[in-house]
Amino acid sequence: MNWSWAYFFEYLVNDLMIRGAWTTIWLSVVSMVLGLGLGVVAAMFKMYGNAVLRVIAEFYIWLFRGTPVLIQLVIIYTGLPQIGIRLTVIESAIIGLALNEGAYLAEIIRAGIMSVDRGQNDAARAVGMSWRERMWLIILPQATRTIIPPLGNQFNGMLKTTSLASVISMEELMRNAQMLAQIEFRVLEVYLVAATWYLILVTIWGLIQQRIEAHYEKPFGPAAAVSPDAKKQIEKAMGAGHV
Repeated sequence: MNWSWAYFFEYLVNDLMIRGAWTTIWLSVVSMVLGLGLGVVAAMFKMYGNAVLRVIAEFYIWLFRGTPVLIQLVIIYTGLPQIGIRLTVIESAIIGLALNEGAYLAEIIRAGIMSVDRGQNDAARAVGMSWRERMWLIILPQATRTIIPPLGNQFNGMLKTTSLASVISMEELMRNAQMLAQIEFRVLEVYLVAATWYLILVTIWGLIQQRIEAHYEKPFGPAAAVSPDAKKQIEKAMGAGHV
């Protein structure tokens, strides 16, 4: 089979591929948001829950980090109906991807929280802050800086992991590429178009992630707005022992 640039560019803007790319985007976003919620809950249970909640969180993380997401999707879609739980393809894909992602995000969130100096928590407790106030106002804002980079990388991976949902007939980018290849019999061109679309999506997300990380690298509070001259004056005063 000879390579054809004409077919490549034709498939690049093919309606089936564009719809598949859009499905990949919204499936990634929805699964990531739900996974983030699960990850926060699992991390809180593991770090601050009672013995029962810690065991539940640890089992959930162990199970979904230790088994392939492909198998998880197949079990959810084909196994649950055998016990009376019937889910659509979309529901199965979202639930499977979110459960898997939540297990990984739980460990990322836990590591981010643990990266905050314990003295910050002790100081907040000393001034009478409740646990919720300490987490919301002191710990999480600082932990966010540590969490954001790996969180962004996880979403990068999610854009590509959605391709596994094609095994349960979810019509995302990979599944639509398979269908187009079966119709047109131009396998190489179609799959290179799919790869190109994944590269485009990942590149766009990479640019967004850079902006997000740059935002969270800024200092917290009024110090971020201090001018260079003011900083010099402060340093001079501190050096002279006036502060």
